[in-house]
Amino acid sequence: MAEDAQQRWPCEECGADLRYVPGQTELRCDHCGHVQAIPEAPQARTRALGELDLDQALRHDLPAANIEETRSTPCPSCGALVEFSGATHATECPFCGTPVAIGTGSHRQIKPQALIPFALDEETARSAMTKWLGKLWFAPGGLVEYARKGRAMSGIYVPYWTFDAATRSRYHGQRGDYYYETRTVTVNVNGKSEQREERVRHTRWTPVTGWVSRVFDDVLVLASQSLPRSHTDALAPWDLSALTAYNPDFLAGFSAEGYTVGLADGQTIAREEMAARIERDVRADIGGDEQQVDQVNTAYSAETFKHVLLPVWLAAYKYGGKSYRFVVNGQTGKVKGERPWSKWKIAVTVVVVAVVVAVVVYFIQTQQ
Repeated sequence: MAEDAQQRWPCEECGADLRYVPGQTELRCDHCGHVQAIPEAPQARTRALGELDLDQALRHDLPAANIEETRSTPCPSCGALVEFSGATHATECPFCGTPVAIGTGSHRQIKPQALIPFALDEETARSAMTKWLGKLWFAPGGLVEYARKGRAMSGIYVPYWTFDAATRSRYHGQRGDYYYETRTVTVNVNGKSEQREERVRHTRWTPVTGWVSRVFDDVLVLASQSLPRSHTDALAPWDLSALTAYNPDFLAGFSAEGYTVGLADGQTIAREEMAARIERDVRADIGGDEQQVDQVNTAYSAETFKHVLLPVWLAAYKYGGKSYRFVVNGQTGKVKGERPWSKWKIAVTVVVVAVVVAVVVYFIQTQQ
């Protein structure tokens, strides 16, 4: 994103920087209020948003138009690939606040083909986060209040890969069908032996072989290592039908992280997800009451991918000597964060429970 990142979005009226307005298709000047429309790309909102040939990319043979030079450096604390725009040479990591300075040289990366623009503004994202915090049992009330009034949240476009593939899988396994037999058993009832009949379940196993096919579309893989995968996975689902052709205007006033999970590693993760889905298909095809899957051999074809950017609001707070990070899906408002605990609330609850138990025990004893 070097070429795009180095451009500015000057206001036509006063020359100040314009900012993308979440949920709209316009840029707005915070200084004078001037509004400027974002023109829609001719190929926007189509299902063929910049799909690229996966095998060609893995051979490092993509056309030059799909590659860009970026000025970036990894954060020494969290590993995020921090990108620099214009003449900027030093900044803060948006993920952890660590000061970073750019080194020499640049990096060649695959350009984003598409993005989902921010639909929620910072105020709405903060409201969703504080509401989520307020619902947590034993969360420090001070943290909730601090989060409500604390430092500004960072709006960041996080990098992802999407993978498409057609698969055909040959499997070997066994189908298990239940059947029942009746047998007589001896049981002890009140010191006396009695004979009873009971049904016993058995499983009849039959070797099976077959084929299953599936077409995968937009298998989503996080291309960043700066946030815990548990956090970003919790932000799903994303409505990928809202993907629009990449337009740097949507980045005005926001940050974009470079990918740190390469395409080959992303493909490995995607195939693991595909394999899990294929195994479910195999079990359904085997049928019966139980299944054993011994071997699955899958052939992949028509493999394509996209590099996309998805909107995330990020907040990081230090409270009580500890750091807490929270992420908000910039499309849906779904929240995930590091679970805070209030020792004071826990201690009070323990005391209250102990008192209630003591009262109940005392009441029971007095009634005897």
